[in-house]
Amino acid sequence: MTLVRTVLGDIRPDELGVCDAHDHLFLRSPRLPGQELDDVPAARAELAAFRAAGGAAVAQWTPYGMGRRAADLPALSRATGVRIVCATGLHQAVHYDPEVLKELSGGRLAGLFVTELTEGIGATGVRAGLIKVAGGFHGLDAHARWTMTAAAEAHHATGAPIAVHLEQGTGALDVLDLLCGELGVPGERVILGHLNRSPDPVVHRQAAASGCWLAFDGPSHAHHATDWRMPEAVRALAEAGFGDRLLLGGDTVTAGARSVDGGPGMPYLLRRVRQRLAEEVGTELMERVLAEHPGRAFGTRWGVSGAWPDPADLCPAGRFRRRPGPGG
Repeated sequence: MTLVRTVLGDIRPDELGVCDAHDHLFLRSPRLPGQELDDVPAARAELAAFRAAGGAAVAQWTPYGMGRRAADLPALSRATGVRIVCATGLHQAVHYDPEVLKELSGGRLAGLFVTELTEGIGATGVRAGLIKVAGGFHGLDAHARWTMTAAAEAHHATGAPIAVHLEQGTGALDVLDLLCGELGVPGERVILGHLNRSPDPVVHRQAAASGCWLAFDGPSHAHHATDWRMPEAVRALAEAGFGDRLLLGGDTVTAGARSVDGGPGMPYLLRRVRQRLAEEVGTELMERVLAEHPGRAFGTRWGVSGAWPDPADLCPAGRFRRRPGPGG
């Protein structure tokens, strides 16, 4: 049976409800000094505001070692009535002390991911429901290849989906070449984040043809220059036959971006983005993007490994196998 793994246990995909498919309740990084998301009352208020706007679930993409506060998530979910999916995984090297990465070397990383997915995060008993990794700017460095290889191993052991931070929205095809081409992860088990930050319609269509999920998230101060292109990009993908691969999220990464601190926050996704995109692709598709697609993207047959591809399924250059979208 396909199930979504939340911090309160596994549920059916159709029980997830309207979902912010990419956001953060807690996050700390040396790259964001003084802007940490590390306040439990503020997180509770943000979830309550999201719930009041019609939200039912959120996927927190904060990975290992970045202050995800897994122990606090079940109580927050119970108090607000919002289902929470938590991440394992590892971000770019710049977000960590070198000693932390050294402790995870020597083949330990995949084991950590599997443990957090199947047994729990530390002593919290909270199990992760997705693996978060990150690419680089228009390419993949050694760290990205290491983390993605470990993520693929964990996927094959558990069936868990892999969510990918695309730096400035770039490198999507390199990520898919590695995960789906070299490492045999089925396209539908990969979620590409931040595609709105590099609104290249050709790359978007090429990525969509792999069968992966396409996550559009924001708005933000840092990426406001491309925020206004999101409706156009979403419409183009829908018109090309890839409307069934879309996800939406808020991606709140700093305290000032929370709605309770004066930013757009999680409610903005339902308060403004939902209506704006509905004008482009119609209300019916927009409701499926919010309430049906996340359950399919995060739903997993836990413990059932993915199948490694037959070499004939890869083109001579090793590129990921492209699947035709609806309509051929």
